Amino acid sequence: MSNLATHPRRVLITGCSSGIGRRAAERLAERGHHVVASLRNPADLANWPHPHIPAVHLDLDDTASIHAGLAAAVEAAGGPIEALFNNGAYGQPGAVEDLSRDTLRAQLETNLLGTVELTNQVIPSMRAAGFGRIVQNSSVLGVSALAFRGAYVASKFALEGISDTLRLELAGSGIDVALIEPGPITSRFRANAQRAFEANIDWQHSVHHEAYERQLERLKTPGPAAPFTLPPEAVVRRVIHAIESRRPKARYPVTVPTYLFAVLKRLLTTRAMDRVLMRASGGGKR
Repeated sequence: MSNLATHPRRVLITGCSSGIGRRAAERLAERGHHVVASLRNPADLANWPHPHIPAVHLDLDDTASIHAGLAAAVEAAGGPIEALFNNGAYGQPGAVEDLSRDTLRAQLETNLLGTVELTNQVIPSMRAAGFGRIVQNSSVLGVSALAFRGAYVASKFALEGISDTLRLELAGSGIDVALIEPGPITSRFRANAQRAFEANIDWQHSVHHEAYERQLERLKTPGPAAPFTLPPEAVVRRVIHAIESRRPKARYPVTVPTYLFAVLKRLLTTRAMDRVLMRASGGGKR
């Protein structure tokens, strides 16, 4: 770790209502950084438990909210944002053939389009300073696809691709782009995915209704529902390195499934990999 650990940075984190985002805000603040947490739900903002960590409202689906939230974050941080952790996202389960255009658009608005818009807003001040860190929370599903996660997979594959492009475009600017690639992590992700599924998928009338029943059982299972589930701290350790290291990595795999799928994709034929992924599709990955 470099001496950036002793050089406090102004950090904005999205999606801090629970899990990874909240723990990242806590740990980075403990390390002396000037952290601003952003939350989408006004109720979560009203109940933010850390008075020493400023929190602002920011809805990635709303351009006006992105601009207002960033302005509030800059004011709270005491200057331009130097590190952005794009953590805000949700998962929309459902077979591709059961996704309406509006449902798919909503997934992309939050997980991709809003994230890119917010990122673009912080780049000019980072360029002017000659330093910046853009840390994207991707997924094992940005590495490999699983059945019944098409909307989320599309958003994370796109995030991986646009982040790789951005890294090339920012070369020499002093701004680094890093992708965090979690697998199953303990959080409210499954509960939020269940709500999105029940709200947007007419699963009882789908040809996939039997598979959906198994998916709902998994989503409703208390505690970890997938092997190799890790706590949010496992992700946060990579975020800390991406922000504080002099030479952050382009990618940070986090859990066994992420490492495993990346290796298998290089070793197996597509048909063989499909068999692996079909078996894995019975369990959830973050």
